[in-house]
Amino acid sequence: MTTTQKDVVDPYKKLTDGKNQRLKLTTDTPFTPTFVRQALTLSFDPAGIYESRVKDRHIVLENPAKESKAKKERAAKQARIRTEKDRKKLKPLGRNEAKSKGLWKLEKYATQFDLFIPLHQLWMGYMSELLGLGVPDASSSHEGKMPNASTMHAKLVKADLNGALLAVRKSRNPCLVGLSGIVIHETENAFKLITQKNQLKLVPKQNSVFALTVPLYSTFLPPATERDPMQTALQEKEQDTKTVLDKPYIEFDLYGNQFCFRSADRSNRKFKTKETIEL
Repeated sequence: MTTTQKDVVDPYKKLTDGKNQRLKLTTDTPFTPTFVRQALTLSFDPAGIYESRVKDRHIVLENPAKESKAKKERAAKQARIRTEKDRKKLKPLGRNEAKSKGLWKLEKYATQFDLFIPLHQLWMGYMSELLGLGVPDASSSHEGKMPNASTMHAKLVKADLNGALLAVRKSRNPCLVGLSGIVIHETENAFKLITQKNQLKLVPKQNSVFALTVPLYSTFLPPATERDPMQTALQEKEQDTKTVLDKPYIEFDLYGNQFCFRSADRSNRKFKTKETIEL
């Protein structure tokens, strides 16, 4: 059943019927009162509603619903939970995942000993700062305040060995004895060394004894106000050296069986002093 209302105003109809005609708006025939009265067909008093609710009032055409306080707190709680989950996902890569992405894969053109000499020199500076090494006296190139070896042990077992110069002193594999190079990667059970012959070697820690070479004196230059010309020339000459073997050094034995830890785990581990018997 359909009904037609001729007096109902259609807001979507064209404003003008003809061409080149202007729309004439007058105060005698306003659009809003007529539209409100004719649109409220179900109300018994459309004119009264217009007079009481629409006339001389500012009407908000869009009034979005306000969110309650409980809803805002619930949304904030959910955001905190999502942030906590995202933070937990940011964890270090596992061994298999890092291997699959090729993070520790060294290209063939990069297996050159000279490319890792700057890393080794940075490690010597790290050792100088960690062990508190002093500079040699100006009177002799090899005389100065000797470091205390007993206090160096506790720091060396927790030190980072990436960049250190290691030599294999004993091993079950005779082919590895005498092998030396710069450590470019340390894992829980092995060292990756780059040798002077530009070869990449994987040396297991188990059943191996390594010789760790540490500089005897600091590789840092003292302040200009605290050194004389002879000491300056000596230190600048030592700065031109490539490895720790080109200057006075001290060697320590590392027993691989007691060193089977990752570098990060070793830094937080408490080592106890005990006798070592290697058969």
